[in-house]
Amino acid sequence: MKVNIKPNNVSSLTKLLAVATQNQFAVGSFTPRATKMVAPILRAAQEKKSAVIVQTSEREQERYGINLAEFSREFYRVIQEENITIPAVLHLDHTKDFNVIAEAIEVGFTSVMIDASEQPFNKNIEITKKVVEYAHSKGVTVEAELGKIGTTDFIETDVDEELFTEPEEAKQFVEETCIDALAISIGTSHGVYLVKNPKIDIDRLMEIRALTSVPLVLHGGSGTPSEMIKNAIRIPNGGISKVNIATDLEHMMIKTLNREIHVTEKEWSELPTETLTLVQNAVQNVVKEKIENFLISSDSASYYD
Repeated sequence: MKVNIKPNNVSSLTKLLAVATQNQFAVGSFTPRATKMVAPILRAAQEKKSAVIVQTSEREQERYGINLAEFSREFYRVIQEENITIPAVLHLDHTKDFNVIAEAIEVGFTSVMIDASEQPFNKNIEITKKVVEYAHSKGVTVEAELGKIGTTDFIETDVDEELFTEPEEAKQFVEETCIDALAISIGTSHGVYLVKNPKIDIDRLMEIRALTSVPLVLHGGSGTPSEMIKNAIRIPNGGISKVNIATDLEHMMIKTLNREIHVTEKEWSELPTETLTLVQNAVQNVVKEKIENFLISSDSASYYD
């Protein structure tokens, strides 16, 4: 499926995040981990009048059986059939394979993330530049990562190794790659905080901001205290403008189903309509709560008029 005509409100990541940075709120980048959970994310954003990003990743295709074309088709279907008018982006999260990135662009993703953060600095630049050149030629924005963000669930990334982003390297990386958004490592982790507690390094964040104007992204938003996130958003000259949220949504999905393990695309399609609706409503409520109390993005759609 190739999307030739996009609804007017489906935007580029650059536009969404530039407005967020200027007005000191963050756009939630929500990972539904099931195609059928795309709708409640968009409905919640519409209800709260908030800009929103819906995303999936390369590893989630493998773990959950997500098909990029079907995921994209559902995103555009909901926007068109349910008259979703808030600014929205369809984003490909952590991906290492260039062919997967090219496929996502072909089926209508408006933003992609190349994750070469496990590579040496110069190799990360080389790989990222190749993706930027290709994506920009298609009118698609690119996020990349510098530093290593730890994990406990091994869905978004391969290893639980944390390496904070160096401000001077961030400046060079942005200048040489021409990326549209930079995911930085300043203290959060993917997944659930099992032992350590999150602690965002605000001083490091301010140093990075002072050296580059590119929108900054925080991965590992689930489980991080809201005040900590708000402090990172509200730093002078604009702080974090995109926050990734995945685990909190999946935990609510599993809890509502009274399950202990993740649910695949095939399993979601086999659920009774009543059960599916129950889970969708629960996810919608989580997204609304995050928009209002975590991201400070309620009513942000008005900034894009």
